[in-house]
Amino acid sequence: MNKQKITRIFIIAVIIFLIGVASYFILIKKQSLITKNPIQTKPLPIEILNYTNAEYSFSIILPITWKGYSIVREKWNGQVLDGQELTDKSTKLEGPKILIRHPLWTVDNPRQDIPIMIFTPAQWDLVVAEKLSLGAAPIGPSELWRNANYVFALPARYNFAFQIGFEEVQQIIDSKSFKAF
Repeated sequence: MNKQKITRIFIIAVIIFLIGVASYFILIKKQSLITKNPIQTKPLPIEILNYTNAEYSFSIILPITWKGYSIVREKWNGQVLDGQELTDKSTKLEGPKILIRHPLWTVDNPRQDIPIMIFTPAQWDLVVAEKLSLGAAPIGPSELWRNANYVFALPARYNFAFQIGFEEVQQIIDSKSFKAF
């Protein structure tokens, strides 16, 4: 082999070696940047609605499918029991009941509402002691949450009609998306 050929091979080998070393350092540098500054990924935003009731100081998070919901105000009625029996001396009590109604609800095609009964702590104590009758159900309402002034409850058998959307309402209730303040 002549001297020129050996020199070319040597230069090519040095160039390949330098490319390899440079690539190694570039990869190391890139890896350290990734480790120091990982790509910040945000979870995709889940669209939600927030219904806030300032009068009774509570809020509930609703799925975006409830956009356009309406609020229906009703009253719950009950009677204080005298010795577990209704008597002429029974005292009638009433309180607010708020229905959060799905926007697709119609008279011809009703959907399951989210019913929220609102009690004072004294009224709720009567419910817990089974001294306030709220209907024919053998069980009373179930407490959802409370604040200093009110106890919020779900009526007994609220979903026994199995209206359209009762599963979705149950998911909303199970999600614990209620807040009292």
